[in-house]
Amino acid sequence: MSKQNYKYLIVEKRPSGVAIVTMNRPEILNAINWDMHSELERVFVELDEDKAVRAIVLTGAGRGFCSGGDQKTLDKSPIPSPTRGGRHLIRNMLEVEAPIIAAVNGVAVGLGATLALFCDVIFASPAARFADTHVTAGVVAGDGGAVMWPLLMGPVRAKHYLMTGDFISAEKAASIGMINEVISNRDVKDAAIEYAEMLASGPRESIIWTKYCVNKIIKQYAHLLLDTSTALETITFAAPERRDAVAAFAEKRKRFAER
Repeated sequence: MSKQNYKYLIVEKRPSGVAIVTMNRPEILNAINWDMHSELERVFVELDEDKAVRAIVLTGAGRGFCSGGDQKTLDKSPIPSPTRGGRHLIRNMLEVEAPIIAAVNGVAVGLGATLALFCDVIFASPAARFADTHVTAGVVAGDGGAVMWPLLMGPVRAKHYLMTGDFISAEKAASIGMINEVISNRDVKDAAIEYAEMLASGPRESIIWTKYCVNKIIKQYAHLLLDTSTALETITFAAPERRDAVAAFAEKRKRFAER
């Protein structure tokens, strides 16, 4: 597989069995349009089918991991069915046998945060910040945030972050067990690759079946919540509050009063 197969992703495969997937729209912090969304759905299926791939690193080009949905383009294209799109992306990530390591090199917002948090191991740079900003964009946190944030930090904390869109620093995220480690003494991507190579050199079946067992917990929550949250997100795309949120984003207006 080469980067020519994708417009918005760069996929590098190393002899060690590590595949590096880089989201590649650095000029807008790797914001995701529908075409890039489709590529993300596809890349995890294709990597899973390649048995030479024993571990995967997911990162972003430039100074950000992923700033979420591209607000300037999402409303200009037809909204995918709630039974596809975000649901398929989450399902495809959960079905990958090889462990996925996130190298969060900057902001991870909205769907970007979801992508990071659904990885199996999460490393972040000190500059990284996480937020699920769906509500501030006028829509329900429907692409997986309602599944994963409560699992990682508990329902009470999760409801605060999901209902306000507040950011959480990499340091605080690590302190509450939301991510694995803040990498402060070296490049986070290099650390993630080194960790991926360590896993790739280990006993393959023991690792993938251990991941499979733990992922059954996440799949159970996804089965419980994902269809509902994505359907409600689709409904709110057409709500008046969504139009106000898009206008506020374009005008750089705050939609919540300062606390």
